[in-house]
Amino acid sequence: MITSKLTSKAQTTIPQAVRSALQLKEGDAIRYTIETNGRVTISREPVTDGADDPFITFSEWDGEADRKAYADL
Repeated sequence: MITSKLTSKAQTTIPQAVRSALQLKEGDAIRYTIETNGRVTISREPVTDGADDPFITFSEWDGEADRKAYADL
């Protein structure tokens, strides 16, 4: 069994064995799933191509000219 402690700020360190098993690296998102039996599972959030981001289509307006034109709004 692998354990870690919770700090007074509700933070914990994910043990190395768990990070390795999930292939976690700095910047990765972590998903917590609360099950009906009171258990919580942790997994690495899959990296998406932005397909779920409704604003991804607006990236075409993220050029230098656009930033200048809309800077004062």
